[in-house]
Amino acid sequence: MKVLIVDDENLALLKLEKLLHSQGGLGFPVQVIGAYQNPYAALEAVRQEAPDVAFLDIEMPEFSGFELAEQLLEIHPQMHVVFVTAYQDFAVKAFEVNALDYLLKPVHPSRLAVTLDRIGRFSLLNTANAAEEQTGEAMLCCLQSLHYRDREGRPQFFRWKTLKAPELFAYLIYNRDKMVSKQTLIDLLWPEQDMKKATTQLHTAIYQIRQMIKASGLQLQIKYHDEGYRLVWGQVAFDMDIWENSLRDAPPVTPETLPRHLLTLDMYAGDYLEEHRYIWAAPEQERIRLLWLKYAKPVAECHVRLGQHAEAAKLYQQMIGRLPYLEDGYLGLMKMYAELHNSTEVRRLYQQLTDVFEGEYDMTPSEETTAWYQEWEQAVASGA
Repeated sequence: MKVLIVDDENLALLKLEKLLHSQGGLGFPVQVIGAYQNPYAALEAVRQEAPDVAFLDIEMPEFSGFELAEQLLEIHPQMHVVFVTAYQDFAVKAFEVNALDYLLKPVHPSRLAVTLDRIGRFSLLNTANAAEEQTGEAMLCCLQSLHYRDREGRPQFFRWKTLKAPELFAYLIYNRDKMVSKQTLIDLLWPEQDMKKATTQLHTAIYQIRQMIKASGLQLQIKYHDEGYRLVWGQVAFDMDIWENSLRDAPPVTPETLPRHLLTLDMYAGDYLEEHRYIWAAPEQERIRLLWLKYAKPVAECHVRLGQHAEAAKLYQQMIGRLPYLEDGYLGLMKMYAELHNSTEVRRLYQQLTDVFEGEYDMTPSEETTAWYQEWEQAVASGA
């Protein structure tokens, strides 16, 4: 990320430049290509360097940061603008000039990290879209629902004529580049039909899928060989692969790397084929959910350590919603409320956990969770 800073006060320039250099864990390096007190020098720098973002002081003697932003954006329209000001009253005006964000002086490192994270998300999307335009690569998606994104990154949905064709397509995607026998597909999708009718319906569904692939421009092929079908994968990105690769490459969760991890969590649009409720997809859906849980827990714990309790609570509630039969979300949230001395919420959550486990799954909370809760109740009763 190439960054340019403009402020008429030299000390403010040095402070912000130092803060920017200290930001780590974003998944991309931050390079300050110039720090200028003279706005005309900044205009020339943008012509030469094309930075990704400009941090502009609003109150400057020659012309304001708003005026400078308009001139900079005329030169380089794709550049992001972040205003830096001592006065919150400028916030509304800042966004009228198409700024991505604004920062109040003195700039706090954690607030700067939020801004850089926001810029990173926009840049990541723009880079992905640009790569798709250059390579002709679209993205097939199975998180939440079966759909695809075109070369411009816009979501597109298939218009199916029958109910079984999308399920067949989803199953071939799940077994991509593997041969699946006709008999397996018939047993899965048309188990009660006689062989002749089931075979006809299979051929009809395969024809419909091929037509959908052709209409969407996705570089996929269905090959038939030895009484079976195989989905051959071409130059098509896959949201599941991208997300799992992001998990695999992720650094340990720390306050410095937190923005990088929030990007990965944002990529998780929903559970695997969540909207379709295919029975055969349940094991894969559970595997992906558990991967998400393993990743989300340390992120929530980091939020708690930083005092970002609303963000932590949101993640813990998502854990409860996605995996109500596991204790992780309940226990994490109870411990957080215990630290905040919110006894009412701790008791409510333990009762909710007990009711759900007994009513829905015919089991009780684990010995470890029960012991923690009893120790907490004793500590509250004793005033500790």
